[in-house]
Amino acid sequence: MLGQLLMSGLAAGSLYALTAVAVVVVFRNTRTINLAQGDFAMMGAFLALIFIKSLGLSYLFALGLSVVCIMALGVLTERLVMRPIADSGWLTLFTATLGVYYILHGVSGWLWGRDTKAFPVTFDPTPIHFLGTVVSEGHLINMAWVTAIGALLYSFFRYTKQGIAMRAVTDDPETAQLMGIPVRFIVMLTWAMAGFLGAFAGILAAPIIYVAPEMMDEVLIKGYVAAVFGGLYSIPGAILGAILIGVAENLAGGYLGAHFKTAIAFVMIVILLAFRPQGLIGIQKRREV
Repeated sequence: MLGQLLMSGLAAGSLYALTAVAVVVVFRNTRTINLAQGDFAMMGAFLALIFIKSLGLSYLFALGLSVVCIMALGVLTERLVMRPIADSGWLTLFTATLGVYYILHGVSGWLWGRDTKAFPVTFDPTPIHFLGTVVSEGHLINMAWVTAIGALLYSFFRYTKQGIAMRAVTDDPETAQLMGIPVRFIVMLTWAMAGFLGAFAGILAAPIIYVAPEMMDEVLIKGYVAAVFGGLYSIPGAILGAILIGVAENLAGGYLGAHFKTAIAFVMIVILLAFRPQGLIGIQKRREV
């Protein structure tokens, strides 16, 4: 039982990690929490479902097309909503993302209804034996996808000009602009990346749960908690926090009861922040005056 709970926790944590990393990426370059991140994922799942069931596209082609559409949604969010108020305080920016959250919730409910919809299962539902435990093939596929996305992000931030520029904007946006880095373009690219990660999170989660406007609400909360757990500026910290939360909540649900699953994430974050306010992997303290 322990091995199965650990594997399920790793699978859940990997999905939380996609949301947590997106939260961190946007926060590092805009200093705001994107409350619409879960709805980026939800819209990606709905689009993939439409592409597969209504247009008859293959799963991979529907996935790729959905990812492109949600990246475009991220860009539109930045250009139409966030850029005009970019110099506002954090509360204004935070409230704007809350507005986008409710808009996308309302649009999805209007277009596709609020009833839950089944996503086509793209894997064999028969449990398989892996590392001495029984696990769903879907969980293994999702972990493989998340690992590949993690490697892609690492390469992007380390070896591409745009990735290095994003790191420079994170460290000091004013100096980066003086050095000729197009800060506005980098911020737009940041929101496109949030759309990229959101679409994958929603499409990978959809076959395991369901598709509905509220499908990613709990994932967003746990992804945000994981981001805070890791320090809000640290991508490795967000990933580690997501994995720890996924494993901890599955162990709590297995041994203490299902009603403890959600609570355990908040218990962990309260205990951590009480002893380490900067998060699990803290970096240099930043303060705006």
